[in-house]
Amino acid sequence: MAPYVFVRPGELRRAEWTEFNLEKAEWRIPGAKMKMRELHIVPLSRQVLGILEDLHPFTGHSMYLFPSMRANTAPISDMTLLAALRRLGYDKSQMTIHGFRAMASTLLNEQGYNRDWIERQLAHGERNGVRSSYNYAQYLPERRKMMQEWADYLDQLKSNSINPT
Repeated sequence: MAPYVFVRPGELRRAEWTEFNLEKAEWRIPGAKMKMRELHIVPLSRQVLGILEDLHPFTGHSMYLFPSMRANTAPISDMTLLAALRRLGYDKSQMTIHGFRAMASTLLNEQGYNRDWIERQLAHGERNGVRSSYNYAQYLPERRKMMQEWADYLDQLKSNSINPT
């Protein structure tokens, strides 16, 4: 799920089922969980909705999407996601969970997506003080389209690596 949504690792591991609206295909991360302390809306691609559907029978009884094995009243530890990457064969010079954010930002910018959409999706605040005072745009319709196209792009990369043409 991490490469599809490219949120911060702590936001992913502390994701709660109640934050997801599958009918609207969005994840609303409360401001209290965000670095900038503002609500963040993550549009969900069809692929992420499928992941959530597959995950629900296993953890839907818990508060968290990814509950700790020790107590389902707590999320997985901050090292669990990284350990999963290592078990998949990626060493620290190749990828980190936070690296999905940099990868998405770089590739989406290279593909010509609007920088404001990308920055909003990364939950980055506006760095220009004057502009930040006036620009409250969420760009949700554009971000929904971008996130679906991003998920389709990732799936294409995956299918090409398995079945090279």
